[in-house]
Amino acid sequence: MNPDLIHLIITTAFSFLIGLELKTYKEEKHKENSLIGSVRTYTLLGLLGFIFYKIDIWLYILGLFSFTLLFSLFYIQKLKQNKSSIIIFLVAEVVYALGPISIEYSIWMPSLIFVLVVFILNSKTHLQTFTKNINITEFETLGKFILLSAVILPLLPKNNLSFIDISPFKIWLAVVIISGISYLSYILQKYFFKNKGYLITGILGGLYSSTATTVVLAKKAKEISSPVLNSAIIIATAMMYIRILAIAYIFNIEIAKSMSLFYIGFAGIMIILSFIFYKNDQTSDYVSDQNPLELQTAFLFALLFVAMMVITKYITSHYGNTGLQILSFIIGFTDIDPYILSLLTGKYLISKSLLLKAIFIATGSNNILKAIYAIYFGRKNTILSSIILIIFGISTIFAGIYFF
Repeated sequence: MNPDLIHLIITTAFSFLIGLELKTYKEEKHKENSLIGSVRTYTLLGLLGFIFYKIDIWLYILGLFSFTLLFSLFYIQKLKQNKSSIIIFLVAEVVYALGPISIEYSIWMPSLIFVLVVFILNSKTHLQTFTKNINITEFETLGKFILLSAVILPLLPKNNLSFIDISPFKIWLAVVIISGISYLSYILQKYFFKNKGYLITGILGGLYSSTATTVVLAKKAKEISSPVLNSAIIIATAMMYIRILAIAYIFNIEIAKSMSLFYIGFAGIMIILSFIFYKNDQTSDYVSDQNPLELQTAFLFALLFVAMMVITKYITSHYGNTGLQILSFIIGFTDIDPYILSLLTGKYLISKSLLLKAIFIATGSNNILKAIYAIYFGRKNTILSSIILIIFGISTIFAGIYFF
């Protein structure tokens, strides 16, 4: 079939569908507002854009100017009625541009534009609700993430630093990935699953910090004796296993493959236990308004990452296997992400099995730390989850020592 005919059919079809969608949008949500033309008008507008563009680009531009002038006259009348919306004009401009888009691009582009127009026209209520609920500081936080990922990262050199054998680019890439996981889980928890129950808090909170989530849930357990809080604490740690495994697959797939069976097994058993202990609870969820993405936190993480690499290199050089295992157990009582990342990305003169031992020991001792936090903050109401965390902590350490 002739390409021009295909482009003409695509332009006509999508112009007609957008005109139909706009008519439906007006009748359902804005009956009081005037509409420029009918479905036929928008179909013809799309055809004009196609014809003018095929004849000459300047004729197309002249047509755009003429239509804008026509709308300006219409808009003056709207302003006299205290109506200032220009969405009808913007949609008409999109329809006018469909012809050139169909000619210059394959069918996916006009199809995507049509879908976006439909979604945007029908999203007014949701967007109004979203803008009312969103915290203004979230835009600042988004700006920080863009600064971390799209501004700082591309500027960093890719040459390895001599004392740790890794480039600043890779160090900061690790920061961006960890920050991205944390920020995404925070956004999901706060805006999409708000007040959906403590179990959701455990799942999403565990993706960015199972330790912090355990502390928050344990404090709640002291105030509210609810069985679901034990379930949420357990599932938060299950998510930690999944998070660490995902990070391993990103930075060291060989190590990740060796970990998979154990970490998926530990996470799976903990999820099953969590649902066994879970009882339907209608108590609303507590969601902290503090997001995990701060610039000082990102820079601190980068410093800790480098420090962990230097310390690990020193320990392995001077104290060997035993020294690294002791270090891993101690690090487990702090923030383990920088340490595990240093193990996954560093080029140490140690065996693969010793690296796996170190990761397993750090993960297991971190579970013991969370068990201590749970029993300290939750008292008798979190004994069950504390016992399970200790069991899995010891099991993880045992698996690392005896299977690798």
